[in-house]
Amino acid sequence: MRALHIITGLGVGGAEQQLRLLLRHLPADCDVVTLTNPGPVADGLSADGVRVIHLGMAGNRDLGAVPRLVKIIRTGRYDLVHTHLFRACLYGRVAARLAGTRAVVATEHSLGDSQMEGRPLTAGVRALYLTGERLGRATVAVSPSVAERLSRWGVPRQRIHVVPNGIDAERFRFDPRARTSVRRQLGLPEEAFVVGGVGRLAPGKRFDVLLHALAALPRDVRVLLVGGGPDEAGLRATAARLGVADRVVFAGERPHLSDGATDLPAFLAAMDVLASPSPEEAFGLAVVEGLAAGLPVLYVRCPAVEDLPPEAAAGAERVPGDPDSFARALLRAREAGRGQRLPREAARHYDITRSAAQLMHVYEAAASGSTPRVSSR
Repeated sequence: MRALHIITGLGVGGAEQQLRLLLRHLPADCDVVTLTNPGPVADGLSADGVRVIHLGMAGNRDLGAVPRLVKIIRTGRYDLVHTHLFRACLYGRVAARLAGTRAVVATEHSLGDSQMEGRPLTAGVRALYLTGERLGRATVAVSPSVAERLSRWGVPRQRIHVVPNGIDAERFRFDPRARTSVRRQLGLPEEAFVVGGVGRLAPGKRFDVLLHALAALPRDVRVLLVGGGPDEAGLRATAARLGVADRVVFAGERPHLSDGATDLPAFLAAMDVLASPSPEEAFGLAVVEGLAAGLPVLYVRCPAVEDLPPEAAAGAERVPGDPDSFARALLRAREAGRGQRLPREAARHYDITRSAAQLMHVYEAAASGSTPRVSSR
């Protein structure tokens, strides 16, 4: 099967990196079109041997993108078009229909209770989304929680398929040598209790909660933030105002290694607990990665954990989203011990090979025009 993936951009982000990992395991011949910002994930895909086409879209209202996409779809003779993220889903579905491709699948990566990809969920956004959705054949939700939101919005249930995000589970296995190396590299004392946060440094992730909690914790507790984004300057200013700047490490976005992976597993090895203070997640990939590394995890909202059977989420604790609650939970984790590693059942549940197999089932159904349901388990 030949498939064309259309995505809004290929900078460092969860949906973008998930696409790259998926294409490594998907038994289909795939090309990728990025509407804007080729970014580092585009370089990684090219290194993997995937053809990446930069459409050069000028903005949200660049209607010239549609005929350019139509030409690419027709020339490539694709059996299926798969779109990712709001703008790409809208323009990609329209272009696929105009090109005569009926087998169109879209993945909804970032639908929360009150926002989508950082934009408020207004009546206009919902109407535009549903208009585009009708042009496709199937919509993939990354969790049952997202599937339920789509259904409440008005997407017919028979068109919704749950295919969870996946991880390369073996890459996250704990490596004590990496723990020592990263701590030395970042200037983190071996005896420090390190609270990790992973994700884009944006207001919605609420990493400021960790800084406020840190101010109430003993001095041996440090915060390690892995990721970059527009909120970094504000977080640095908050840390300075709270008097904890010397106890916070900003590691930035992690570069890709020669084999296309990132060194994120090594940074997780340097942590003692992973904290996710975001109140609104569509899936919660960072939490799953933390569990795959054997870390205890504190989270406010994580559909990926909430959709697991209890025995597969050992070490995950849901806490209220205020700094005092996080401070108390982090003290409990500190008392439980440094460097402890827990069973990795969640890693096996969310292995990327399972997600790829489920997605191929959706592809086959979309190509044939049928609509069988796909289990999330």
